[in-house]
Amino acid sequence: MPTTVNAIDIVVSDLGAAIEFYRRLGLEFERDQYMPDDHAGCDLPNGLHLMLDTEDLRGKVTAHWTPPKLGRTFLTFEYDSPAAVDATYAELVAAGVTALQEPYDAPWGMRYATVADPSGNGVDLYANLPAS
Repeated sequence: MPTTVNAIDIVVSDLGAAIEFYRRLGLEFERDQYMPDDHAGCDLPNGLHLMLDTEDLRGKVTAHWTPPKLGRTFLTFEYDSPAAVDATYAELVAAGVTALQEPYDAPWGMRYATVADPSGNGVDLYANLPAS
């Protein structure tokens, strides 16, 4: 399975203010039932999912991340297996890409890793963990 870009995660300082701002642009975000103060999502008509995460949440799930002065968007790439996440992460780091978070099994049921693109923008790599 080829990788798929299916979500964009925008880091925000104030989730409520961000939800209100995007509502004015026609987007309706739903707060996450498990993290209502830190995460919201919006399905777009073309199948893309747009997410808003607070700086606090991003700092908790990505070990070496701090709020940048500019640029707060993380592109998110889906893989077909946890092994593919690990292999892609290893390949990128071996090629000199900056690692922000080594692969780990996230509590929300995904294998997750984060690197930075050449401009320093975050890029998440993930795959769903097998059901147990």
